Amino acid sequence: MLKQLLTAVRITVISIVIFGFVYPALIWGIGRVTWPNQAGGSYVRAHGRIVGSRIIGQLWTRPQDFAGRPSAAGKDGYDPTATGASNDGPDSSALLARVRASLKALRSANPNAAQGIPIDLLTASGSGIDPDITPAAAYYQAPRVARARHLPVATVRRLIVAQTHQRTLGILGEPRVNVLELNLALDRLH
Repeated sequence: MLKQLLTAVRITVISIVIFGFVYPALIWGIGRVTWPNQAGGSYVRAHGRIVGSRIIGQLWTRPQDFAGRPSAAGKDGYDPTATGASNDGPDSSALLARVRASLKALRSANPNAAQGIPIDLLTASGSGIDPDITPAAAYYQAPRVARARHLPVATVRRLIVAQTHQRTLGILGEPRVNVLELNLALDRLH
């Protein structure tokens, strides 16, 4: 019995070392060598400083900026260390109250919007930190952003078209606009 116990302990220790330390370090090293930007967080720099990440959404509150999806990550939202959905079901009073508040705020902030409010501006993503919105969500906000930046709406719409990423490999995902990249492109216009 002692022989079997020692064998089990050895296998456990070896497994912990290999799968808990060696394998993760190897994968991390391969990632750092082959995709250094992505493995390092996909940080975006502007004016010599980090302004965000291409893969992590953030809160945009200025009227001259496009807003991203609402966040359910962390106590105050947009916390990349506490990602996850709210887990509120369709009959949840908390979800209904949050959507109603978002609806009211969006209508107030975007009085010149011609279409209905896209769902991704009302509900959080599964991760709670999605950096992208649908093109429809960007077009919905275009009149507000154009007015705040003193630009023609057509110019802002052309920028949305230029910043729209199509489906990966033509079949995966949906067309999307990275909010950080779109706002930085707008900043470059001035």
